[in-house]
Formats: sequence, structure tokens, C-alpha cells
Amino acid sequence: MSHPPKVDVPDHRSPHRLLTYRPVGTLRLVGDTTLPPQPLVDALVFDWGGVLTVSVPEFVGAWLHAEAIDREVYGRVMREWLGRDALPDNPVFRLETGELTVAQFERLLAAELITTSGAGIDENGLLKRMFGGATPDPAMVELVRKARAAGLHTALLSNSWGEGYPKDLLLELFDTVVISGRIGMRKPDERIYRHTLDQIGVPAGRAVFFDDAPINVEAAQAAGMHAFRHTHADDTRATLATLGVNL
Repeated sequence: MSHPPKVDVPDHRSPHRLLTYRPVGTLRLVGDTTLPPQPLVDALVFDWGGVLTVSVPEFVGAWLHAEAIDREVYGRVMREWLGRDALPDNPVFRLETGELTVAQFERLLAAELITTSGAGIDENGLLKRMFGGATPDPAMVELVRKARAAGLHTALLSNSWGEGYPKDLLLELFDTVVISGRIGMRKPDERIYRHTLDQIGVPAGRAVFFDDAPINVEAAQAAGMHAFRHTHADDTRATLATLGVNL
């Protein structure tokens, strides 16, 4: 079957350049070699919270406000438990590797927090309430859906705070799912990136990873993956385009 002809038309932004118009597809500058002609990656790997969902500050902030939890105290606890200098046996690490149950972690966290009203904090269901606003980001869901439909291998690599994932959506979006608490490893441990790549079946250089935490991005880069910090669906889509993945 013959393809529609290409037509060169002036670029109104710069009359000295021509744009090649394709009836199906996108506009591209004649001679433009800034984007790879073929994808440089075969697999797209995504974090969950803050990447496939609304941002962490957004949904955690809503929970802090709803329960009148002292933000400074919460911030201090998270720095101690999640910061770069956090001790390896702290509650978050133990939760994410499955050593602590959700109920055990909730008890420990509730004991550290205070409210601005002086009311007590109910430890039961604390994480469910904390993550209650972590709704999927429609733009990112659509991006991953298109990637999988295009034949790219899509994978989830998530540090778990329990098992509150939307199972049907994960089945729809991902070929491979790696949840830290199920395998006893967590980001930024290099082993979990190696494990994920083994599950996918591609070398590190043929996979790209997106996470909202810089330390996890740096660890993926150290493992040989293309890796970038996610901030917004449009930025992630633009980054993928530099790797030859146009969604």
C-alpha cells in the first residue's frame, strides 16, 4: 500500500525553514536529527506513588490537614526514617522490605506523631487514610497504556507501604510488577534494579526508569539504566521522546 506524499511547507515561525508535513503523524523539521529514529529503550519502568499517582505532597498534605497532624513533627520523622542518612533498621525500611506488618508500622508511626489539637491519633488504618488521596494520575495512566499498546514492555517498581494498589489497573498497565515488600528488597538497593531487569529480560541500557525520589533515580543510573526524576506527565513524555519513544 502506498503512503501519503510528504509536502514541504514554510514554517511560519521561521520563513527560512521548511516543515515536512505527513498526513498521518507529526510535523518534523527537514533534516532534523535531534530525536532518535528508533527507540533507544525496550522497557519503561515506573514508580507508583508520586509517579503514577498524584504527587506525594498533595495526598499526604491532604491527610495531614484532615487529621490536624503537626507538619513539622511529621517532617522530622520522615527525614529520620527516609532521609539519605536514615539508619538501615528504621521502621520505613523494615516496612518496605516486609519485615514489619502494616499494623506494626502504624503503631510505631502513630506513637511519633502529634496533632495540633491535642487529640490522639488512631493507629488503626493510619496508612489507608494517609494514602486515601493517592489517586492515579490520568495523564500518566494514559501514557503507560499507550506505551504498552505500542509494544514496549512496561514495568512497575514500587517500595510498598502495604498492599493498597489498584490490582485491576496494575494488570492492565504493566507486563511486570515488582513490589518491594514481596521480595524483601527496596529501592535504592541495587539488587532490586537487577531483579527488575531480570524479570523484564532486558539489559540495563535498554530500560528507562522514572521515580519521584532523586536517590532512587541515582541508584538506577548507577545500575546502568536510563533514569529520570518524574515531576509531571508532560515532562516525562518529553523525556521519553529524547529516547525515541513518542507517546
